[in-house]
Amino acid sequence: MTFSLLVTAREGLEMALIVTILLGYLRSVGQKQHFREIWIGVAAAAALSVGACVALKVASKELDGRVQEGFEGFTMLFAVCVLTWMLFWMKRQSAGISRDLRERVDSALSNGSVAALSLLAFSAVGREGLETALFLFAGSTSHGSDIAFLIGGLLGFGIAAGAGVVLYYGGRRLPLKHFFSVSAVLLMILAAGLLTKALADLHEATIIPNLGVRPWDTDQWLPMTSSLGKFLNALVGYDSAPAISQIFLYWAYLALVVTAYLLWPYLGSVKRTVTTAMTQVLRI
Repeated sequence: MTFSLLVTAREGLEMALIVTILLGYLRSVGQKQHFREIWIGVAAAAALSVGACVALKVASKELDGRVQEGFEGFTMLFAVCVLTWMLFWMKRQSAGISRDLRERVDSALSNGSVAALSLLAFSAVGREGLETALFLFAGSTSHGSDIAFLIGGLLGFGIAAGAGVVLYYGGRRLPLKHFFSVSAVLLMILAAGLLTKALADLHEATIIPNLGVRPWDTDQWLPMTSSLGKFLNALVGYDSAPAISQIFLYWAYLALVVTAYLLWPYLGSVKRTVTTAMTQVLRI
């Protein structure tokens, strides 16, 4: 439940921000009559995302044994790659995303193409929706209860929708920057857990023959079949007897990605400084 709630709250808020920017700008330029086109695009994006999630689930159920384990393992690895790329892309683009969306709305209105507004909303929201479908499928392969997982996802979307309504009506004081920073780190922890579970699935599929020694076994104190064990497995990839390769990959991913994410503004500053210095040297 926690996994699906966190994913849908984070991704849903990004969708809500996009919709709020589009609707707010149309309202500011006196074009509220085009709200319908925006909602058509959002509805189409939602339908596509749900369809993608269902398709992944059905495809997984149709596979048997080692093939299913391999499919789920590679899907988890792909989800981790997309998630990591998305977090850094959003951090880099967040400053200019509002301006870009407004410019695209202006272009659609000036060309008299209201269909372009629907396409704009569809493409912007659809990207986030497909990412959400991928993450939810990757996380659903090891969760405990389907009902709890679904409830968590719906609660996350509900929180995001509520935040979107507040933003549309002038909620400028919502701590969005802090929310995105904290949720990004939490999503990286989820991704690290997906990595370890992906290795386990690929090992079960005999794609990876050996994961290495298992330094400890805590099953007698915290079994993976217990409620807490299942919760920690879904949230952070807990394994009572992890292999050395899983331990190394988990902490190496977290150390590298979290450090790079938190230091991103400083890395950009250093890059600009180095580029300026090299340009001055070349001019001499």
